[in-house]
Amino acid sequence: MGSGSLAMEGGDWSAEMPKDLERPNVKQGSWAVLIPGIVGGALVAVYAIATPFLTPALRKLCLPFVPATPKQVENVVKMLQRRSGSLVDIGSGDGRIVIAAAKEGFTAVGYELNPWLVWYARYRAWREGVHGSAKFYISDLWKVTFSQYSNVVIFGVPQMMLQLEKKLEEELENGTRVIACRFPFPHWTPDHVTGQGIDTVWAYDMSASRDLRPPKAASPDSH
Repeated sequence: MGSGSLAMEGGDWSAEMPKDLERPNVKQGSWAVLIPGIVGGALVAVYAIATPFLTPALRKLCLPFVPATPKQVENVVKMLQRRSGSLVDIGSGDGRIVIAAAKEGFTAVGYELNPWLVWYARYRAWREGVHGSAKFYISDLWKVTFSQYSNVVIFGVPQMMLQLEKKLEEELENGTRVIACRFPFPHWTPDHVTGQGIDTVWAYDMSASRDLRPPKAASPDSH
């Protein structure tokens, strides 16, 4: 019969307890205090590590970390077929796009403001055996010049796409391929689109995007 049954039955049963149960169990009491402490400390540690992955990094426009789905990565790689040269992932997160590109033979670079994600991406690149061609840097995307890259990948949000469109127009060379994931650029016309829903990927050729951009409206003073 278990101790729970004894407690439910009531009565003065403590006098019949064995002698070894009458002495305080110091070891058991220590574990009763230690185990909650270990569990609590572990939860605090997990929270401290996970928070930077789940909350937005401090950017000019908040860009939360949302991992790319396997299908998104597949679609990006598809858009890079028959391409070569250097590649940059703007807001590279945990590095999965950069690592996938490095496996395809690209010299790939990721810029990310969140240091936890950058360190984790470097570890993943080392684990995948591509740390020689996949590099990650802690930097604000608005403070980086992307003119040296021939392939650009961006997982953006609608609030930033117009401003980023202008920045890339000023910096990128003709012939550069820009791949937008989840949200397209507001004025550019893609030359290829693949995927559905959140896995949709838009590919733009910079020379064509500049030519197809709608002309600016004339100001009243020009008449």
